[in-house]
Amino acid sequence: MSSRSNQERITTRRLWPGGPQVGAIGLGCMGMTWAYGAATDAEDPREVIGRALDLGVNLLDTADVYGPFTNEETVGRAIAGRRDEVVLATKGGNVARVGEDGTPALPHPDGRPEHLRAALDASLRRLGVDHVDLYYLHRPDPQVPVEESVGAMAEMVAAGKVLALGVSEFSLEQLDRAQAVHPIKAVQSELSLWTRDHLATSVEWCARHEAAFVAYSPLGRGFLTGRFREARFAPDDYRSHNPRFQEENLTANLAIVDRVEQIAARHQATAAQVALAWTLAQGEHVVPIPGSRRRSRVEENAAATLLRLTPDDLAELDALPAPAGSRY
Repeated sequence: MSSRSNQERITTRRLWPGGPQVGAIGLGCMGMTWAYGAATDAEDPREVIGRALDLGVNLLDTADVYGPFTNEETVGRAIAGRRDEVVLATKGGNVARVGEDGTPALPHPDGRPEHLRAALDASLRRLGVDHVDLYYLHRPDPQVPVEESVGAMAEMVAAGKVLALGVSEFSLEQLDRAQAVHPIKAVQSELSLWTRDHLATSVEWCARHEAAFVAYSPLGRGFLTGRFREARFAPDDYRSHNPRFQEENLTANLAIVDRVEQIAARHQATAAQVALAWTLAQGEHVVPIPGSRRRSRVEENAAATLLRLTPDDLAELDALPAPAGSRY
């Protein structure tokens, strides 16, 4: 844990001109119920989310596919009585499915207007709210024109069920097509010290269009914290079959973490805080949403907004090698 104070409310950023003010770091809620297996040190999500809100970490991110459905229910219970403190984001258009052996399989996109309308109404019920601040199309559906999906979502804005629209993992061509239908106020994609693919594409597109770039997995699914130095994950943990966490790749990727930890030591900070500070430095419109299942980690991540990396630090981090292993 960093020696810098984690009791202060964090610095803020405006998601888009005229949009809500949010903590410069948000909270990705997915891992509280999905993808990373059971954790013996996990705390009650209501307490974790409550602590986040106390610190000003008010952008909460969930999706109907997480669980599926249980994550939205969990978030809904946690924000009951505190809705006015929350900038609430959820996603639709990615549907969970089960393999022939009964184990979870990769979700598949469903961007049909009728599906999205029903999905939003179900999300509102699970969350216990009458509107969400940000609704994302979770993935583009190759079988449905972007214009049809975004057109249906624009109707949700007109109906008062959604404040603003976002999309996730869109190409530049798809972003332009979506923008032609309705203003896209947020783009969510992966961004971290070991996943920089979007810096010259979506991050730059968002800057030009005055939209937020919401960075998921800014800690490399936990790898950039330095906590994982051996490939030991439970079978129900996504990382057990992620290429970058396989033994040979993980060992090679430790060189990245070692360098981050060296910079962290110079600032009396943690590796996670350095990784988050680098992400924040990619633009005032960038808001990372690291996940956590413990209050202490939320505090640690929030304190990253107080860390100021020097130009030399940033240059050293920019020069880090590409990771071994593909993203998926």
